Amino acid sequence: MANPTATFETTLGDFTVELYLDKMPVTAKNFLDLAKKGFYDGLHFHRVIKGFMIQFGCPNSKDPNSPRAGTGGPPHGTIADEHPPEHKLSNEPMTLSMANTGRPNSGGSQFFINATHNAFLDWFSAGPSRHPVFGKVISGQDVVKAIESTPTNRSAGDRPLKPIEVKKITVIGY
Repeated sequence: MANPTATFETTLGDFTVELYLDKMPVTAKNFLDLAKKGFYDGLHFHRVIKGFMIQFGCPNSKDPNSPRAGTGGPPHGTIADEHPPEHKLSNEPMTLSMANTGRPNSGGSQFFINATHNAFLDWFSAGPSRHPVFGKVISGQDVVKAIESTPTNRSAGDRPLKPIEVKKITVIGY
């Protein structure tokens, strides 16, 4: 059976991701359940760092200028870290990875899309970061690159100067 997909309709265009429900069931299901409920609709990318990643999923980013953007999570709280030894998926370009506070089991609704190979963020690397990959952009990579290239306000947490909204996420196959 094929993995589900999610299409992000953004103010800069659309992109589609495959969610690795077969390999990362806890993390992928968390995202899929939130997307199906419309949790992500109307939120904005709140942190964009060219050559690194683009971050999304904070409920406080409904207002793209909120100083709290990047500090919130889903209504159900956090999820358990998912580190299956049989699925060591690296933070390669265009992969989706669960954001967290740096503490164990602190992932929730926020995630990022890697712009480059950020192997130091792999949960199985020697470093302190533990960010499990749970999907990959399969179409619309040009839109993701356009988001990554948008000018940002570095002193405001790398927030895009012109807000980039995800109008709707449509899930197929879940």
